[in-house]
Amino acid sequence: MRFMVLVKATADSEAGVMPTEQLLADMGRFNEELAKAGVMLAGEGLHPSSKGARVRFSGSARQVIDGPFAETKELVAGFWIWQCASMEEAISWVKRCPNPMPGESDIEIRRIFEAEDFGDAFTPELREQEERLREQLENKPAH
Repeated sequence: MRFMVLVKATADSEAGVMPTEQLLADMGRFNEELAKAGVMLAGEGLHPSSKGARVRFSGSARQVIDGPFAETKELVAGFWIWQCASMEEAISWVKRCPNPMPGESDIEIRRIFEAEDFGDAFTPELREQEERLREQLENKPAH
């Protein structure tokens, strides 16, 4: 099972407060553990929402909303993609994580949909399309 592990933003992360050298070192060690265990597939930190944008959809209309966004408790400051056997395993890894922010912080764990989760709606043609896309992404040259 794949999981998206979301590091929730705080007032500090939204203000652009950078992690300390110690936190960067601690997170580096944690990420190495994840990689050696075959758990971590990807992971990155994100710039504050003040440097971002949202696109709101209403039917065929699109509205661009520039950051910052008001509710920091609903924002994401970073993420990982993990491969774990279960939600319990993902929780166990998160509990070992260094606190990603000064003070209190939250990390959310969400399971990523797999093809079999969609049942019959995910037709053989759609499965082939998905496989072609995955192959293109795997073979894409780095920028």
